Amino acid sequence: MGVFLVPSKILSGVGAINELGANIKGKGNKALIVTDKFMVQFGNVAKVTNALDACNIEYVVYDGISGEPTDKMVAEGVKLYQENECDFLIGLGGGSPMDSAKAIGVMVASDAKKISDFMHKSITVNVPYLVAIPTTAGTGSEATQFTIIADTENNVKMLLAGPSVLPALAVVDPAFTMTAPPSVTAATGVDALCHAVEAYTSRKAQPLSDTFALSAIKKIHKNLPICFADGKNEQARMQMALGATEAGIAFNNSSVTIVHGMSRPIGALFHIAHGVSNAVLLPACMEFAIQENTARFAEIARIMEVATDETDDMTAAKAFVAEVTRFCKELNIPSVEEILNKNGFTKDDFLAQLDKMATDALDSGSPANTMRQPTKEEIIEIYKKLF
Repeated sequence: MGVFLVPSKILSGVGAINELGANIKGKGNKALIVTDKFMVQFGNVAKVTNALDACNIEYVVYDGISGEPTDKMVAEGVKLYQENECDFLIGLGGGSPMDSAKAIGVMVASDAKKISDFMHKSITVNVPYLVAIPTTAGTGSEATQFTIIADTENNVKMLLAGPSVLPALAVVDPAFTMTAPPSVTAATGVDALCHAVEAYTSRKAQPLSDTFALSAIKKIHKNLPICFADGKNEQARMQMALGATEAGIAFNNSSVTIVHGMSRPIGALFHIAHGVSNAVLLPACMEFAIQENTARFAEIARIMEVATDETDDMTAAKAFVAEVTRFCKELNIPSVEEILNKNGFTKDDFLAQLDKMATDALDSGSPANTMRQPTKEEIIEIYKKLF
């Protein structure tokens, strides 16, 4: 028996933001718009505030989400929400602002002192009405019951989850993704591809999640290189936006696996953006995972048109690994060593944290969803393969 959760309503298509006001009337009187300074600078916040002004809904802008969200950013948002007597939330941006809006909603609806109090618990508190508006085609946070927040005290990225965290309304308008530069387009797009691939090959996969996962894989594989090369291609941006949301719906109902489990510790310790850490891990993790559930990886290869129905499953699965390796190179995904050096770290710094990263990866629960369940030692070996 499977349970399938999606937002109560999804507005999608070019100009979808223009329907925001009509769809939130009666849901609240004053919104806290959770975003970052780039969204203000690029004019994306103005698109939202114009829609709110048109229907006389008040708002306060919290643009303090800098980088990936932390418990401290969430606490600041809670303070602003309460001081200004807001009664609903709008998360505008990539995964970080949307995840932050979710966490702020959880905190204002509960008696918890810290967002970390919800670690390893199903969140069921009555979160205020939540609107999610993605500005990248990547995280799928607009369609999930998950939020990833860094616990600054313990230096861990927390995966927090529960049905009440699922946004009530998602607005998927490609106009918001046009401002994403090529590097962000690539990293977030590969993140979406990971969501779809992991959802389809997860132990918790179910028929409905499979449908969304395969559709997302096909859209992302075809359209991400186009968006990377030409960010103004509206049709490709629309397809990527839909693909990312489909991938979000897929993994929301079947879970992610080894890539995401191993990615979060890298991000927490070395300040590497989530999409980038997923991208550098994808080939090595898939090489490990195809040894079981081979038929499903083979099916993905056929969807990507790098194998045919006549290709035996293991050959097709290996063709899939070769294709995601090539795909990441086409998108100029940097090596893990290049990323570490850029952030002021070395290979030795990375290797010194192998034990903690492997422990944290397993503690997240995501690797256990892989059909070939990795041991701590196998996770350490995959981390070493990144060099």
